[in-house]
Amino acid sequence: MSRWKVLPAELDPRVRHLVVCLRRLKDHSGLSMRQLAAKTGYSTSSWERYLGGRSLPPREAVEAVASVTGEDPTRLLALWEVAAAAWTGGHTTTVTAGAAPEATAAAAEAEATAGTTTVPEGPGRRGSLRVAVVAGVVALLLAASSAVVLVVRLTGDGEGRAQPPPVSSAAPAGAASAPSAPSYTCRVERIGGRWYAGLSRTRDAILLNGHAGAEVAEAQCLLRRAGYAPGDVDGIYGPRTERAVKRLQKRAGLVVDGIVGPHTWGALRG
Repeated sequence: MSRWKVLPAELDPRVRHLVVCLRRLKDHSGLSMRQLAAKTGYSTSSWERYLGGRSLPPREAVEAVASVTGEDPTRLLALWEVAAAAWTGGHTTTVTAGAAPEATAAAAEAEATAGTTTVPEGPGRRGSLRVAVVAGVVALLLAASSAVVLVVRLTGDGEGRAQPPPVSSAAPAGAASAPSAPSYTCRVERIGGRWYAGLSRTRDAILLNGHAGAEVAEAQCLLRRAGYAPGDVDGIYGPRTERAVKRLQKRAGLVVDGIVGPHTWGALRG
């Protein structure tokens, strides 16, 4: 794993969040900086600036990282939109439409020397209005996610089994019944020397707080099997699941960051 330098203290928290996520994806992919450069088309020096918080990575670079690490780009691009809004709010922005990645990086470095910072932009860059709208949507989604996690924590018992909230048996006449949330059942068995819970056979998917789906439920089942209560097996990667992952990582001698990657899957399935 890389030993990262401390990010600049003056770096906006929204930009810091994006950089930390990119660092974690790079670490969990097992790629060196040179390999990352080769696979994404952006030079090693460019990635050193991006991951050091000295330059905002272009949107295309973030998409490339998602592609080479197998990450869903939707969340990363939402973080990038918010970071870009924060970055342009306190820096001079120079847009070079259609510029190649290295040409854009060189322009950013030249302007940084002159006392301004360039935010590289590729074809299809959204306007500032779209950035503001996306930032607002992301903020609302984060608030809703926090509310869901709070409800789960308040309704759970000491060992992580949440009791379902009371539901009225009466429904308004003519009202359609609401769709039920996904139901996950752990069917843990040993196959070929590895543990599987019957929900996903992945061994390298990257999961972190805020993710949801069958792969999260698979990890929750295997955490429970290993003796680390993640809360309900609901497919939602919340704080309780993150704490359980950190405890497993500490016991296995892994980097304790609460992110499930290839090494953590190895500990879960081993």
